[in-house]
Amino acid sequence: MTQRNYNPRKRILVTGGAGFLGSHLIDRLLARGDEVVCADNLFTGSKRNIEHVLDNPRFEFMRHDVTFPLYIEVDQIYNLACPASPVHYQHDPVQTLKTSVHGAINMLGLAKRLNARIFQASTSEVYGDPAVHPQTEDYWGNVNPIGIRSCYDEGKRCAETLFFDYHRQHGLDIRVARIFNTYGPRMHPNDGRVVSNFIVQALKGEDITIYGEGQQTRSFCYVDDLIEGFMRFMDVPRATDGGPGYPGPINLGNPGEFTIRQLAEKVIQLTGSASKLVFMPLPSDDPMQRQPNITRAREHLNDWQPQIQLDQGLQKTIAYFDQLLSHE
Repeated sequence: MTQRNYNPRKRILVTGGAGFLGSHLIDRLLARGDEVVCADNLFTGSKRNIEHVLDNPRFEFMRHDVTFPLYIEVDQIYNLACPASPVHYQHDPVQTLKTSVHGAINMLGLAKRLNARIFQASTSEVYGDPAVHPQTEDYWGNVNPIGIRSCYDEGKRCAETLFFDYHRQHGLDIRVARIFNTYGPRMHPNDGRVVSNFIVQALKGEDITIYGEGQQTRSFCYVDDLIEGFMRFMDVPRATDGGPGYPGPINLGNPGEFTIRQLAEKVIQLTGSASKLVFMPLPSDDPMQRQPNITRAREHLNDWQPQIQLDQGLQKTIAYFDQLLSHE
C-alpha cells in the first residue's frame, strides 16, 4: 500500500498539462488544493503556459511522451495529451494516432494498476461531418477513415473504444468527454483554429482568411466553462460509492451556434481592425455543422451549462493575444 492512500489531498496527473486546456485545468486543481503532476512532451504545449505555477510546492512538471509508459503514484488522471488543431495533428499524422491510441493504452494501464479514476479528453470530431444536428452522444458519426483528418478523428474514436473496453472488462472508473470548439487565453497563436487565426490576423491588420463561403457553423465554448465541466464530471461519484457512476460519453461545449463569417465579423468589430475578409477553398473533410446537444451534461453534471457569452469570451481572448503579440 502506497503513502498516497493516507494523504487526504488528491494527487492528480494531467497529461498534456502544458497545453491550452491542460494549463487552465491545472490552475483550477491547484486552486482547489490538489497536488498536480503535469506530463507533457512540449510538442504543442509550452512552458510559458505553466511558468506561473512552477514554484508551487504542490506542482510537478515531467517532460514525458504518453506513447511511452509512465510509472507514478496518483489518485486521478486527466488524459489530455494530443495535438488538437489540424495544423499540428496533420504535421505528423502517425505520431498523432500513436498519441491517441498508445497514450490511451498507457494511461489506462496506469489507472488500472492504481485503481484510479481516469478522464479522457475526446472530441466532437468523433462525429465527423455530421448527418445529425445538433449532435447527441448516441450519434455514431460520419467519419472518413482514410482522410487527412483521420489520424485525429479515428485516433480519438479508438481511444474511446479502449476506455469503454477497460471499463467493461476491468471495471475501470472512466469519464469520457467529447469537447466541442473551445477558445480562450493560452491558445497557440499558430494552431490554425478559427478563433486564434481570426484574432491574430485582425490584430496584425492582415486579411482574415475564411475557407469556403464561411457558412459552415461552429459552437464556441470559453475555456473556463469547459474546465468547470471537466471537474464536475470527475467529481460524479462512481456507482460503488453510492453515486450514479456515469462514464459518459458527455458532450461539453456551448450550444450557441455561429457561422464562421459571423465569427470573423465579430472579431473585426471587437478589435476595431481594418482587416478585410478573403475567401479560400474549403479543406478536405471540413465539417459543415458543429453544435453540441448538452442535455446529458445538464442531467449528470449538476445542471452544467456555459455561462460566458461569445462577445465576453472573445474580449478576454483578444486581450491575451494583444499582449502576446506586443512582446514578440
